[in-house]
Amino acid sequence: MPGQLLLPLLLVLMLVFMFFQFRKQKKQMSETAAMQESLTTGTRVMTSTGLYGTVVGLGEDTVKLEIATGVTTEWVRRAIAKVIEPEELLAPPIESVDLDKGSEDR
Repeated sequence: MPGQLLLPLLLVLMLVFMFFQFRKQKKQMSETAAMQESLTTGTRVMTSTGLYGTVVGLGEDTVKLEIATGVTTEWVRRAIAKVIEPEELLAPPIESVDLDKGSEDR
């Protein structure tokens, strides 16, 4: 009798897990789509491939990014992974970087 209840219980648990995963993924997708739609000129962004740039032009489905002074490229809006906040661009002060951290004593 206990063996007969185990399989349905495992199936229900698996379905509940899948339901919550689907909801989480759907929420992330809608947040990303909202961010991509709210882009404005001058915004610093990172693409899904890790390229940093500044939005200099917006089309219906495209975004023009300036990746270096005078160098612009055109991307599909869906390629924009995140907006870079100004504090993310700041490097740590040189005094806080430990240069010996990765070296080993030989």
